Amino acid sequence: MDSKYRRILLKLSGEALMGDLSYGIDPEIVHGIAREVAEVMATGVQLAIVVGGGNIFRGVKAAAGGMDRATGDYIGMIATVMNAMTLQDALERQGVPTRVQTAIAMQEVAEPYIRRRAIRHLEKGRVVIFGAGSGNPFFTTDTTAALRAAEIDADVIFKATKVDGIYDADPKTNPEAKRYTSLNYNHVLTQDLRVMDGTAIALCKENNIPIVVFDLTVSGNIQRAVMGESVGTIVGGRCEVS
Repeated sequence: MDSKYRRILLKLSGEALMGDLSYGIDPEIVHGIAREVAEVMATGVQLAIVVGGGNIFRGVKAAAGGMDRATGDYIGMIATVMNAMTLQDALERQGVPTRVQTAIAMQEVAEPYIRRRAIRHLEKGRVVIFGAGSGNPFFTTDTTAALRAAEIDADVIFKATKVDGIYDADPKTNPEAKRYTSLNYNHVLTQDLRVMDGTAIALCKENNIPIVVFDLTVSGNIQRAVMGESVGTIVGGRCEVS
């Protein structure tokens, strides 16, 4: 089957890597993601990944406890590099050539982020994992995903979460909540739907990058999303509910 997309930015939260654990990384989850990515790479698409660090450290939470916010954010960036290196190892065990690029220099363990080098890796069939966020405090990894997607000219952002799309209310507390099949950027911003932070949504809107939100815990969903199947909610179209 032919992919709907040529170049994809996959956004993984740190929480997605810990599965049912309360902290850290679940090896089974990581290896499952690696297997799915290997299947996707076999279709010939180009794939970059931005990974969060919330399973290890959250700068915002640390700041609420009295830590300097910038310091907390830098520690969170280092946590994302730990996740990136773990994911790289799992991908290479699946035979997928992978490079980690970081926005903070860590030359002994990863390449520095260089846009043209990242694009060249993608063109050669390598997965590129972007670690350390944007390299700046006060910006989320969602914003990093939007920024990197624009920089590498990605066709789409896949936001892999633990829910099957975007709802008009919290489905955990409201059984009447309706799931959107598609949304426009302005609706996400004005209704404060919190699928990504406002800066990330605004960047995607400005650069016309659609966002597909889907459930990572359903096996095969990454491949289905790559093929253009309806597996969640797409931001960048009309407002429609399922």
